[in-house]
Parts: sequence; C-alpha cells; structure tokens
Amino acid sequence: MRLQSHTIMREEVEKAVEVLRRGGIILYPTDTVWGIGCDATDEAAVARIYELKRSCNKKGMIVLTESIDQVGRYFKRVPAVAWDLLECADKPLTLILPGACGVAKNLIPEEGTLAVRVPDHDFCRSLLRRFGRPLVSTSANISGGTTPAGFADIAPEVRSAVDHAVDVRCEGTPTGRASSIIMLGEGGEVRIVRE
Repeated sequence: MRLQSHTIMREEVEKAVEVLRRGGIILYPTDTVWGIGCDATDEAAVARIYELKRSCNKKGMIVLTESIDQVGRYFKRVPAVAWDLLECADKPLTLILPGACGVAKNLIPEEGTLAVRVPDHDFCRSLLRRFGRPLVSTSANISGGTTPAGFADIAPEVRSAVDHAVDVRCEGTPTGRASSIIMLGEGGEVRIVRE
C-alpha cells in the first residue's frame, strides 16, 4: 500500500509540475487546507488566480517555499526574528514580511510585503522540490466564500476552473483550517494577524 501511495504521489507531482511550467493553475492539498496555486514568479498565472477568485486582493495570497533556507530568496532582508519563529513553529505559520522581491509583481501589495509559509506536508514539499520555484497558495474558494476544509467541500466551479486537480489520495492529514499569521516590520516589530 505504501509503495502504491508513493507512486501516486510521484505521478501527481510530475503532472502538477508540467501544468505549472506551462503557466497553468492547480488545485492541491497543503498542510492546512486545499489551495489554488501557480508559479509565484508568473504574472499571467497569478492574474488567472485573481480572476478565478473574483478578487484582486493581494493580501489573500501566500507563497509557499520548500524550506526555511529558501525564504530569504524572496525578500531584500528578512528580520532576524523571522528565522526563530519559523524554526520554533509547531503548527502551520505564515509570516508577512517586508521587502518582497523575486516573485510576480502582481503578488506584491503596495506596501511591499509578502506572506510566506514553509508547509509541513509531504506532497507540497515534494512538489516544491521538483518544481524549484515558490508556489502561490490561496484557499480553494471564490473570494468571500467559506474556506473548504477538505476536497469534498470545494465548489464544482472552482474544480472546473483549474488546469489540474491533484489526486485526493495525496491529501495527507491537513489541519483543515487556515494557518496562524504573524506580520513582521523592518525593525523587527511583531503583530499577530491571525492566531
């Protein structure tokens, strides 16, 4: 059984990477809830997600990276406290950091911040490792709708609007709810946005 699930995951990672490299958008499981995602460096793909979500709220977009080490690639300077928070997190934690760079311009709000998370999820990590770039992650719903806890809760209009939906067998054991969010200022100021 384990070999079969490993094979399914490997095949799904390859399918998702192929779609992402073509500028497509995917529906995929994360450590929290199912997300709509694309290459975080591709402006056209990001624009398609805004269209699907019926919202241009840049603050509703998170970028996932494979490891803590990679977080620094997408910011001019990461406040020192960020590294401690990421190392010590015992549940899904999204940090909003200043000085975003290296991602699609239409992902970055006027104030220049970016929300970033390192997912503790086998499929996500495998996908990020294989793809080699950060991924956009936003909840799999139309803006203003209920965040779906699992694949079964995702609206048919969302499922049909993506280029690929990852096999539900890759879901793992997500928390079923959104991550905590902490915002850090350039001087190391800390503000809890969502517990």
